[in-house]
Amino acid sequence: MNACEITGRKFEDLNVVIVGAGAAAIATAKFYVLLGVQRANIIMADIHGIVYRGREIEMDKYKAEFATTRDVSSIEEALVGADMLLGLSVKGAVKAEWLVGMNENPIICTMANPEPEVPPEETRRVRPDAIIGTGRSDYPNQVNNVLGFPFIFRGALDVYASRINDEMKLAAAEALAALTKEDVPDSVLSAYGLNSLKFGRDYLIPKPLDPRVLLYVAP
Repeated sequence: MNACEITGRKFEDLNVVIVGAGAAAIATAKFYVLLGVQRANIIMADIHGIVYRGREIEMDKYKAEFATTRDVSSIEEALVGADMLLGLSVKGAVKAEWLVGMNENPIICTMANPEPEVPPEETRRVRPDAIIGTGRSDYPNQVNNVLGFPFIFRGALDVYASRINDEMKLAAAEALAALTKEDVPDSVLSAYGLNSLKFGRDYLIPKPLDPRVLLYVAP
């Protein structure tokens, strides 16, 4: 949400490439659609290459939801004109040089652990205009499951809910986006060895050790 705000993009116009087609990738792709991203604007790839309509190798009904009809045969081709890359695969699945074809101010979240698909240093070298996120705590914009768990479940318990629905997920995402625009307390700064932290390209997601996450997400 915050990345789109900073780059002036709308969800419905976002062209997204997802490298990885496992449970995390499918769930994230569905959430992007919930946010407003058009399914036709999502290209997914797995170990066998682009997930396309009519492919028979290791396909299932979940991947089929995001099988593209566009004429692309590689991740490098898919990234030409893309606004966002989400990596949920393995180190080396994406080459830094492939990022050159992406649109201005690309959003690049390479989530493979312990080593991202492309090291942030390499991403910055070829795309100094990129907004970068990883799953690691030693880089800005760490995407961490702890920001959602257990707080979204705390909220669900508070209202005696029997399931987590899409409205809860959206509310949690909106709460996290809003929290980054508040002043960061000294306790969070000291925990990460920082002098200051303000909303911007390197601070789009609250820090996992921020105690205020509970107070924002659960309600």
